[in-house]
Amino acid sequence: MSSDKPSFLRDIWYFAMPGAELKPGTLRHAVLLGEPVVFGRTREGEVFALRDLCPHRGVPLSRGRLLGKGDKAVGETVAAAEVECPYHGWRFRTDGRCAAIPSLVPGQDVETSRIRVPAYAVHESQGVVWIHFGSQTDRLGETPAPRSATPLLPGIGETARPRLIERKRFACHVDHAVIGLMDPAHGPFVHRSWWWRSEASIHEKAKRFGPSELGFTMLEHRPSKNSGAYKILGGTPTTEIAFRLPGIRTELVRIGEKCVLSLTAVTPIAEEETEVTQIFYWTLPWLDVARPVVRAFARAFLKQDHDMVMLQKEGLAFNPRLMLINDADVQAKWYFRLKKVWEEAREANEPFVNPVEPVTLRWRS
Repeated sequence: MSSDKPSFLRDIWYFAMPGAELKPGTLRHAVLLGEPVVFGRTREGEVFALRDLCPHRGVPLSRGRLLGKGDKAVGETVAAAEVECPYHGWRFRTDGRCAAIPSLVPGQDVETSRIRVPAYAVHESQGVVWIHFGSQTDRLGETPAPRSATPLLPGIGETARPRLIERKRFACHVDHAVIGLMDPAHGPFVHRSWWWRSEASIHEKAKRFGPSELGFTMLEHRPSKNSGAYKILGGTPTTEIAFRLPGIRTELVRIGEKCVLSLTAVTPIAEEETEVTQIFYWTLPWLDVARPVVRAFARAFLKQDHDMVMLQKEGLAFNPRLMLINDADVQAKWYFRLKKVWEEAREANEPFVNPVEPVTLRWRS
């Protein structure tokens, strides 16, 4: 296993933010994959994303203002949404093309439409904003067509909105956050508690896995008997857990016709900084009342994972050789294999072929 990757997966969709955090008529700065990005939402509700650097002097565009149709700028009426740089007032449309340079006078030969800020493809669905990062060379040219569809969260419908959101920054490479997320054997140790699992509850498990879009799925099954938190949902719950590149995990718990879906998105901020976001959706009305309890559980889990990753970082400072074993670490092996196959297909400009095959994995936890 290696954590010294010089870059992140490209030509793929990443989780950006919950849509509710981007209000109409506002701009928001972020750093994702080591790149500065300005997100905006027009007054009409359209979400867009540009590289957060003005090509004139490098000032962050997010420190400027988002103008709307009909607004006045240097005596001109703006025809559509534009981002205005705070330094010299250069304005850029939501597709990144320069709309105006106020300092120009008649006769000066500058074709403003040929000046552009790199734009990112974005998509908003189910209350979540996704952003597509193309190849490095694409950043200075036209926005490339995405190689894959945006993730569609299962079981909740296209109009669903988040019920609860928690996030935490991890000071580690994205690989360590991801494989910690999918590790099935750490529960009784890292998440040891009266309401979840204990060392005494460890027993053998066998789960069926199969390939799914850009990843793999632990097929629908009854939750393990030592997973106490599921019991509060009542009924006879079943759960299906899926992972897809670059770092998206969903768990769909069904209780009859009702369901609870958790989305865990692992997004690289920089080489040694990763943000983990947990979003919950549900169709059980009583969970609205129990939201403070669910939030406490989510925060506890995130803190426990975070603290263990920080402890792991102490050891990684000595650059040890690491190992992955069967069967408990097979999901981590799949993750690295999926990344490798994705990059090979991208470099060869060929379709991605999922290398995961159906299998039953066994471990004790």
